[in-house]
Parts: sequence; structure tokens; C-alpha cells
Amino acid sequence: MARASTTICMTRTHLPLLLALLVMFGSTTARSQPQNPGLPALPQGTSNEQPGSQKSDFGSTHLIDPMLVDNEALADRGDYAQAEKNMLSYLSTHPDSADAHFLLGYIFYRQDKPDDSLAQYTLGAKLRKPEANDLAIVAMDYILLKDYRDADKWLTMATAWQPENVLYWYYLGRTKYNENVFEDAVDIFTKCLLLHPGDVRAEYNLGLAYSGLGRDDDAIAAYKEAIEWQQGVTQKDPQPYLDLGILMLKMEHPDQAVVYLQEAARLDSQNPRAHEQLGRTYEELHSLPEAESELAKAISLAPNIPPLHFELGRIYKKEGLVAKATEEFRVFASLSAAHSTDAVETPNPDHRQ
Repeated sequence: MARASTTICMTRTHLPLLLALLVMFGSTTARSQPQNPGLPALPQGTSNEQPGSQKSDFGSTHLIDPMLVDNEALADRGDYAQAEKNMLSYLSTHPDSADAHFLLGYIFYRQDKPDDSLAQYTLGAKLRKPEANDLAIVAMDYILLKDYRDADKWLTMATAWQPENVLYWYYLGRTKYNENVFEDAVDIFTKCLLLHPGDVRAEYNLGLAYSGLGRDDDAIAAYKEAIEWQQGVTQKDPQPYLDLGILMLKMEHPDQAVVYLQEAARLDSQNPRAHEQLGRTYEELHSLPEAESELAKAISLAPNIPPLHFELGRIYKKEGLVAKATEEFRVFASLSAAHSTDAVETPNPDHRQ
């Protein structure tokens, strides 16, 4: 079957359709399902695991057909192109298989193709009621589209169906944070920690939510707790170090910020945000050569972020390197014109979503 015949353009206008299909298939009360089927038991980085480097994969819950099982395994191994090809072929002869539509939606999600994924979930929902995992992937698609309102809707429903699933709660907390509903985010991350004490990611996200409320002391305590929980862990999550360093710099304590930001940059040398914040801290500490070095590293990792070039230009100007400063300001102006009025932030590839 050609791809065009199995996908449709999925926009906000399709949301009422999916909701209507859920109503048609029954109420949204909890269903009898295995705990966290097809999912990691917890977000990665929650105890002595390695910190997450990929977004969590929400798998299917009850695939029976060996063809579908095999293709889900292909996707989980990262062979998305082959899994997609196989599923399109399967759907050409099994167009009424809800499981196949949902699985193809999952495969599209894993490839960061949210519109195609949502289209498949809509087609699958016409055939049977989705499960909590299906709703979670729909939510993740909306997160990829930065449509946090609709992500909130589907994650709220998923948590109602599986209230003990900490992964659903975690992503709902992240969604509330992105919606700037910080009090709800605090409540949800607190619930995550009740469901799974010692969850590093939930703890430092609790700190972010406290920071959003202006409760800096509580935020600091949460970040430090997340750091403490990682003592003795081979591969630490750099995010609580980065978050605490940024907060300390904001509170005008660069002497304290530098220690945490150095560790964040050491733990993840490919994170441009860590190098940017460390560069700003060195500037506050009047260590211009170090500030120059860190900002140059940030630019090497994220060359198209206008503010980085402006910041490095300022450092060059302070150092009396007029020609280099002029060139960075020129690049800044060129990139700013290309980005129009859109705010461009330095990437922080922490994969919180």
C-alpha cells in the first residue's frame, strides 16, 4: 500500500474525532491491563541506571500476530525504515487491523514524525478503543509538535487509565511545566516520587517547577537531592548540575555556580547550553580567557544560535580583540535576520521529553 493511502494530515481539527471515537468505544475508566506493559518500568536515570539519552519508547501492550511483534522489535532496535516498510505492506492486506495502525503510529513516533503518527492513531481508533499506551504516544506526538495543551489532555487521560504508571505522570509533569502551570507540576512530580522514591529525573524536575514558582530555596534543595542520589553512580545525569548552576548564576552567586556548571560540562561535553552558562559564569568571575573558550565551544556545537555569537563578541571586545568582536557581531546580525523575530535559545539536549 502506498504511504499516502495510510496516512492523513493530522492537525488540531482531528482532536474532536479521536475523542469522539473514544466515547464510541466506551468510557475512559481504568481498564484491566498489565502494569507498564511494553514500557521501561521507569524513566531512565531514576536510580542506578544510565541517564536517558533517548526519549522513552511506549510500546504496544498485547500484540499477538508474529509479524507485528517482529516489527515492533525492529523499531525497538532502531531499524525504523524497514519496520515502516513492512507495516505499510502489512496494512495493504490488513487495512482493518487496529494493532497494525497503532504499531505504525508508534514507528512514526520513534522517527519523530508526529503528524504521520497521529494519523495512524486516528485510523486505529476507528477500529477499536485505544489503550493507555496509545494515548501516551499520541501525547508524545503533540509534545513533539509543541502542542502542550493537547498533550496534557491525552496524558491526563492515560494517567486516569493507569494511575500507577510513573512514566505517564512524569511526562504529564513535564507538560504542565511547559504550560507554565508550575503548581500542578510540583504536585505531579511529588506524586512521581511517591510512586518511585529516589527518581533522579523527577527530583530535579521538581526543582525546575519550584524555580518556576520563585521558590528558589526549595529548588536548590531538590537539585542538591538529585545530585546526592547520584553519588556512586557510574554515569551521572548532568541536568541537576546544570539546573543548579543556572539558578546560582541567576541569584548572582557565580562562585557557587561555576562548580556545578563545570561538572555539567564535564559530564556532557556536547551540551552547548552547559558551555554557554559556564562561559557567562566565567565572565562574571572576570576570567575572560575561560569565558571565551567556553562560548567558542558552545558555538562549535550550536553555530546557528545568534545570542552565542553576540556573547562571544562582547568577550572579544572586552579583551580588546576588535576584529574578532566585529566578526562575531556580523554573524549575530546575519543569523538574527534569518531567524526574524523568533526567540532562539541555546539547545539543551537533555531529552527531558
